[in-house]
Amino acid sequence: MRYITHGKGGDPDVLQIAEMPRPAVRAGEVLVEVAYAGVNRPDVQQRKGLYPPPPGASPVLGLEISGTVVALGEGVDRWTVGDRVCALTPGGGYAEFCAVPAAHCLPVPDGVGMDEAAAVPENAFTVWHNVFERGRLRAGETLLVHGGSSGIGTTAIQLASAFGATVYATVGNGEKAAACLRLGADHAIVYRDEDFEPAVRRLTDGRGVDVVLDMVGAAYTARNLDALALEGRLVQIATMEGREAEIDLARIMTRRLTLTGSTLRPQSVEAKAGIAAALLEHVWPLLAEGRYRPPLHATYPMHRADEAHALMESSTHIGKILIQIAGA
Repeated sequence: MRYITHGKGGDPDVLQIAEMPRPAVRAGEVLVEVAYAGVNRPDVQQRKGLYPPPPGASPVLGLEISGTVVALGEGVDRWTVGDRVCALTPGGGYAEFCAVPAAHCLPVPDGVGMDEAAAVPENAFTVWHNVFERGRLRAGETLLVHGGSSGIGTTAIQLASAFGATVYATVGNGEKAAACLRLGADHAIVYRDEDFEPAVRRLTDGRGVDVVLDMVGAAYTARNLDALALEGRLVQIATMEGREAEIDLARIMTRRLTLTGSTLRPQSVEAKAGIAAALLEHVWPLLAEGRYRPPLHATYPMHRADEAHALMESSTHIGKILIQIAGA
């Protein structure tokens, strides 16, 4: 099969098409003929040599796919050959075939394109687990989403809004602000024009928000905590601008704040299967009804994967970036 190699790592131009054997299908897995692969920041970090795959995972880039089941591993009875699925992968998505735990696959609803389906898994798994499970966001509460126009951001906005929360988003410019408002954000804060923490205080009449979803890291930590309401929850999912922050522990104690976070890829097969089951129950009806749809920014064929990564690193996109595998 063809796949996209990142060689020894480096800049986007290291991405090239190469050939390797199809992956073997182990017990509990399915083999998917890949239609599209989503592009995510962990792919960029792995390409640079900063995010090595966990033991036993494919060294090939790509954490989410859509495609068609072409083979079943021992013990798999939920899927049949020919099923259209999207899946969270342990790696290996930038290839014509990808072996995936069967429990990490979800059906592609009627009316949802294979390109849209490939844009769902990584973001939906991440947002559901962090915003709704770890962050405990409930109807009637408030959520601040940093990077509102990213794949994670657009998913968080749509899902939080659908489940009855008020949503604030930070963005880099007016175009991105308008996109977030169209997706259901109640307010969009252009961080180049105003500091988000006083803006949140103003918008909430001084109360603050119940949950902050952050991928910026240390540069935002103190202000994130200041933006939280009493018993608020800060959920950290990345550290793009620093891993180490100085915080006032007394402020956490007196305001009864919670600081939590997670990374998705190292979690167990069983843990991710549990998230998939929750998505099927709570999010898939929204996807089938069209109330949640990932906005697609750009799609590139395999031989232009370097351009897809360069666009991701530019942070100028709104929504998802995809690589077309089948027919490319």
